[in-house]
Amino acid sequence: MTVAATRADGSAPALLDTLAADRATGALTTRSGVFYLAAGHVVHVESAHSPALGDLLTRSGALAPAGWWEAVERAGARQRVGRQLVDSGRLTTGALELAHTGALFDAAYFALAHDGTAPRFRPGVAHWLGAVRPVPVATVLRESCRRRALLDRIWPDPAVDTAPLTRTPDADPAALPPRRGRALALVDGGRTAAQIASALAHRTFHTLVELRRLAAAGLVAPAPPAPAPPVHPVPGAGRADRDEPDTALLRRLLAALEAL
Repeated sequence: MTVAATRADGSAPALLDTLAADRATGALTTRSGVFYLAAGHVVHVESAHSPALGDLLTRSGALAPAGWWEAVERAGARQRVGRQLVDSGRLTTGALELAHTGALFDAAYFALAHDGTAPRFRPGVAHWLGAVRPVPVATVLRESCRRRALLDRIWPDPAVDTAPLTRTPDADPAALPPRRGRALALVDGGRTAAQIASALAHRTFHTLVELRRLAAAGLVAPAPPAPAPPVHPVPGAGRADRDEPDTALLRRLLAALEAL
């Protein structure tokens, strides 16, 4: 595979290894996420199954929402949002790097663990956040494998990671350790692990650990699919025979036109 390729066959880990060896810059899209690379290093990862960095910073109180959106507006087009947050004094370099690295590893787990289609690489594409602390591809792959192995030892069903979750009627958050009880209290049949993590302002992986422990204890499970909406019969349906035109009348009209 060359760096200029837009589509390639193979697994996402294998393609990331190739892109790292080529010192490629661009975006690799999988079914569940996007890896942004610069000179062969991972600089950012996004996944719909994991809260974004802005959500984590603002919901945790580390940064006011107005400060986040001001940085995006001022520096997003220049791909320097991270640098703007530090230069403006809203975050220290260490706080930004810690939050960003945690969000990167969380999103990378989903982008790799739930991959299922041929990845697509777009050369030269950069993220508006900008580089905060580039991470070697090998480190990202190793950490994702470690997380997958740990979660599978707790409870081997990965559906808990992405499906809306429901709890058993006798599940009592007050009877559990605080972190686990807070996660259970937000299980309502509609929220996913990512939505629960976002509401708690916690990193997704920490929330997944608690949710898989709850699943192993028989307290939560993927919610059953919603029933299909009922199909109501359309008035008059199936009565096409009554709506057919009068064939004899049409023949008479045709005969009259021919006579004219």
